[in-house]
Amino acid sequence: MISAARLPLQYLAAFRATARSENVRAAAEQLHLTHSAVSQQIKSLEAQLGYPLFERQGRGIRLNAAGRALHNALERAWTELELGLRAASAASGSAMQSLKLTCTPSFAQRWLIPRLGRWQAEHPHIALKLFTLQRVIDLEQEGFHLALRQGVGPWPGLINEVMMESRQIVVAAPALAQRLMGASPDGLAATLADEPLLGDAEQWTQWFALAGLARRISPSASFNDGGLLVQAAEAGMGIALARELLAADALLEGRLVRLPGPVLEGAVQRRYHIVYPPALKDEPALRTLCSWLHEEMANSARQLRGMEV
Repeated sequence: MISAARLPLQYLAAFRATARSENVRAAAEQLHLTHSAVSQQIKSLEAQLGYPLFERQGRGIRLNAAGRALHNALERAWTELELGLRAASAASGSAMQSLKLTCTPSFAQRWLIPRLGRWQAEHPHIALKLFTLQRVIDLEQEGFHLALRQGVGPWPGLINEVMMESRQIVVAAPALAQRLMGASPDGLAATLADEPLLGDAEQWTQWFALAGLARRISPSASFNDGGLLVQAAEAGMGIALARELLAADALLEGRLVRLPGPVLEGAVQRRYHIVYPPALKDEPALRTLCSWLHEEMANSARQLRGMEV
């Protein structure tokens, strides 16, 4: 029998929300996750337990006997946990806390927002106020606690924690990828050169050089926002050379397919960072958020590497 300590909290949150409504879509809306993300978390929970929790009936689901037993116990535990959190907050003398953070629209849309449901489930006493901005701001002057930035750094006067380097990979919508997969790995680069390419011309030129082709590339479309580039690839506009992290969920959910070939990696400008004022380095809520961001980023990296096996 699996220990409760080994069950990820987000799986239990997804199960609880789904069990309450017996509807995956309603649970996804409540948790601010995608339908497929909630469905996958429930499947992962059932796999770890070793038995199903729902009866699948066409497109509908119903709790089975095991599911009802777990749901009843989980509701009691959830109530105790919420009471404990309130008691801890009262004992510490703190009320509801909030953190004001900023990041680029692409990072928010493609990576952060799909995970905020887990944050809310795990840390209901810390509210996040998220602002998406393309420009780099003075955090202290504009009243922000931290920023999630992508680039070279350092940013003077701020503590910087590196989260992840996001490689550049080639992705395409499934239908387009399937048509191209017939080419051998050696011949794929030459095939791609005749396809509509999306992204930065210089980066594509570097990619073709690594593939052994000296080509000057003129992409059919380029974007000033990495999220828009990934969205265009999902829509079937062409083949994108995109940041792996921004394409992560689309790859995991099958909305995009990674094509074989070189990877652009190691560039300092593609690193993601957490930055914040030194005066806040020991602030409990900020430390909690930083730890959660590092854990989520590490989880994304593991999932992406798992797809390469």
